[in-house]
Amino acid sequence: MAKSITVTTEGAKSYEICLRHDFSELAGMLRELGYQRDQKVCIVTDSNVSPLYADEVRRELSACFDTVMTHVFSAGEEQKNLATVETLYELLIVNHFDRRDLLVALGGGVTGDLTGFAAATYLRGIDFIQVPTTLLAQVDSSIGGKTGVDFLQYKNMVGAFYQPGLVYMNLATLATLPEKQIVSGMGEIIKHGLIKDAGYFRWLTAQQEAIAAQLPAAMEEMIWRSCLIKREVVERDPKEMGERALLNFGHTIGHAIEKLSGFSLTHGECVGLGAIAAAYLSVQTGTITKDVCDEIEACFRRFGFADHVGGLSASEVLNATKSDKKMVGNRVKFILLTSVGNAYICRDLSDEQLMEGIAYVCR
Repeated sequence: MAKSITVTTEGAKSYEICLRHDFSELAGMLRELGYQRDQKVCIVTDSNVSPLYADEVRRELSACFDTVMTHVFSAGEEQKNLATVETLYELLIVNHFDRRDLLVALGGGVTGDLTGFAAATYLRGIDFIQVPTTLLAQVDSSIGGKTGVDFLQYKNMVGAFYQPGLVYMNLATLATLPEKQIVSGMGEIIKHGLIKDAGYFRWLTAQQEAIAAQLPAAMEEMIWRSCLIKREVVERDPKEMGERALLNFGHTIGHAIEKLSGFSLTHGECVGLGAIAAAYLSVQTGTITKDVCDEIEACFRRFGFADHVGGLSASEVLNATKSDKKMVGNRVKFILLTSVGNAYICRDLSDEQLMEGIAYVCR
């Protein structure tokens, strides 16, 4: 059944998150938003997604626009940089894209972040929409207007808050994802339950077999509930001045592990490791019990996550957290739990405490 969620953030137009099972409504939705046939469209996608969906989406959009072109960049986190954005800028300039025109981010989180950043900065801002094709992008990065690229070895250091005009999810695209990418998306999904909704966290545990089998009803309900949680947080705090920081649960240590692994581990796998470390630190600071921590670890394991990673020293990971963009002064703004479903911002963890948490998962 088709579902839609409206996102409204201060200072920006509201937009719809649309859950569908094919691309057939995409052109019609853009017409409803007021786009005209003479406006140009550029579909931005990567070399993995392009062979699967670019032609289908281009055909669909050609029913609505006279000019629809595709820009394909090489797949991989290492392509999420300013050089890749520059190649997109050049295509837009050469083809005379103006502020009335539209970018379509077709793909996963790298594509969405990169396209959104290009849209935010080209001619000081043109429209873009998100068409996420990975579970991770559908429940997380496509919603909320965080855009950006990595700079040198620093993840997401250059970016802008810039809201899409529409988020259109074709849930059928999940069928073409490798298992590793489904696991990656589950990292953010489990996080949503841990920080905001204990009932959802325990629903995930109860539905593990249906989710593993990708039964359509379970997948749609899961994505829907995660989108509702993400919507609630980003509406109240669109520019991460307060509550939105809770969405970074698991990310400080996770990003450091992701970087030091040379991106051989997926973002979601690293978030899972970071979440387990954060749960352990929550035990050490006395805010949750060891039994709750064990329950959290067991949930991640059931969904295919490792509970530790080898080959990295805790001191290396600690040093990498120091370049995290969530630093305030010389302290990391770290997210811990008071219970399943309730998270808080902790600003006074010492390096010694962080080392203990890192060592718990880097063993």
